Amino acid sequence: MSIDVVTFGCRLNSYESEVMKREAEAAGLDDAVLINTCAVTNEAVRQARQAVRKARRENPKARIIVTGCAAQTESATFSDMEEVDLVLGNTEKLERQSYKSVAAFGIDDSEKVRVNDIMSVQETAGHLIDGLEGRARAFVQVQNGCDHRCTFCIIPYGRGNSRSVPMGVVIEQIRRLVENGYNEIVLTGVDITSYGSDLPGTPSLGALTAKILKMVPDLMRLRLSSIDSIEADDTLMRVIAEDERLMPHFHLSLQAGDDMILKRMKRRHLRADTIRFCEEVRRLRPDVVFGADIIAGFPTETEEMFSNSLRIVDECGLTHLHVFPFSPRPGTPAARMPQMPRALIKERGARLRAKGEEALIAHLNGEIGKIRPVLMEKADLGRTEQFTQIEIDGGVGGEILSVKVKGHTGRHLLGEVVSQAA
Repeated sequence: MSIDVVTFGCRLNSYESEVMKREAEAAGLDDAVLINTCAVTNEAVRQARQAVRKARRENPKARIIVTGCAAQTESATFSDMEEVDLVLGNTEKLERQSYKSVAAFGIDDSEKVRVNDIMSVQETAGHLIDGLEGRARAFVQVQNGCDHRCTFCIIPYGRGNSRSVPMGVVIEQIRRLVENGYNEIVLTGVDITSYGSDLPGTPSLGALTAKILKMVPDLMRLRLSSIDSIEADDTLMRVIAEDERLMPHFHLSLQAGDDMILKRMKRRHLRADTIRFCEEVRRLRPDVVFGADIIAGFPTETEEMFSNSLRIVDECGLTHLHVFPFSPRPGTPAARMPQMPRALIKERGARLRAKGEEALIAHLNGEIGKIRPVLMEKADLGRTEQFTQIEIDGGVGGEILSVKVKGHTGRHLLGEVVSQAA
């Protein structure tokens, strides 16, 4: 084997995994498994540990290197595993020297953990890549870290404070990817709506988006990853209204639909703010679809509070839900709050998922008979502009086709090709 990369978590991790593999190969490292972890939930950490054990069983002689947010926040969890050879922090994993020393000198047990203080990192480099292996769309990192301290979230301690990639570097990266044949670019980061606050002139995410679309006219589709709607600026709203190349799908960092729970989470919005944002975006782009992250069973959540989270699915017209049963992360304020019974958390998570499935089916029903431009992810599966999966016969990964929706499976759409989209 050469280098295998196992990736957990967000789109930013997927992007960084590509950088990791490139830098490790350039350093001359081989016969290694790089495991890029996520720390959002206890379950994510458990899955990473499971992947480590599996990697060792399947590759008994390979070097197992664990990195990512879980490695950054709880390095001892992985360094104590006998299967693990090396633990790298979130900064170290992107540096060629980290892999060059391993390739040249091996791994000294006394240096099994190479994790620096992430809070001391002041900048985020704009790593230029030519594409993402096996993917029809390309991710571009525009930001890293987070300045907010939501009471449930461990991620700032894994990613550090907010740092933005300069606008010119972002545009250069996107232009390079478009020249390499990518029709869709996804802007990624930890808190991308905070983009630019640390840069000269404090450009906003809206300004960045407008500049990309102006400076890269050959870009067919631009998509945003998860956004915090309370930080959406006027320029971003104008781009939503005026440029159809910005995809009409927005995944909201919502977390809850009850004001008291939002306050205890230390979020900066109220339920009315989210509802107002969705109504305004829908007015500007009637074809828009919203997704959202929602936590079920946050400490102190009453049945009435939970019902507000259920109701906001309809009030915002949410379609794609990511439901997270509350998971107390060590070191966060929410872990010290009065906890809900696990059985109740699980039951509320199931009810939220059922609500999400109901909303998804309503959306799928509404798509039947429409003709949508679809970016093919592989020969028989693609996504509409609204990020809805659609099954099609006869496509090629990466191309955009005009597809008529014929039905659905309850999970994704079924369609037939009308023509290649312009």
